[in-house]
Amino acid sequence: MSRLPLSFFARDVLEVAPDLIGRHLRHGPVVLRITEVEAYRWPGDTACHARSGLTVRNAPLWGPPGRAYVYLCYGLHHMLNVVTGEDGSAQAVLVRAAEPVAGLEEIRCRRGGKSGPVLLTGPGKVGQALALDTSWSTHPLTRPGGLTVHEGTPPARMAVGPRVGIDYAEPEHRALPWRFADADSSWVTHPSLLAPC
Repeated sequence: MSRLPLSFFARDVLEVAPDLIGRHLRHGPVVLRITEVEAYRWPGDTACHARSGLTVRNAPLWGPPGRAYVYLCYGLHHMLNVVTGEDGSAQAVLVRAAEPVAGLEEIRCRRGGKSGPVLLTGPGKVGQALALDTSWSTHPLTRPGGLTVHEGTPPARMAVGPRVGIDYAEPEHRALPWRFADADSSWVTHPSLLAPC
């Protein structure tokens, strides 16, 4: 299956985010199909990590596109983001959920033997299943080997809704319909907050 080219990522985050649904993430023997994502873009989005300016932690968010931005959340969970847009524009797509395509036993081992959607419904779970940590930040997702993004299988129907877990953001930014998911997948978080489109 073909890797996605740099041109795929070098677009506005609101174009790339829904287009990532159904794409495949590959790291070694593990292949995941992306089922849910959230878009973040600065300026004008207080949910975005760029709201505090350029820092050591969020530097990968500012580009170039087509790279990973992996950050540690609550000191526990490694969250995978796909950097998009023009270099310096501070925008990325958070991978919230996925479903296994290959390497299921490895995924289950990394996730404590769990099975079913609980394996991969949550961004920290995706990071754990892919064995990611912050050292993967700035990794080019178009480079052969390592962590890559591939064509995959697009969804028959899409669902959209507000992003979750961003209570610190301004109310108007919490309400933005910038969460996208496969409407027919059970490997999705908070499905009651999504509406098919």
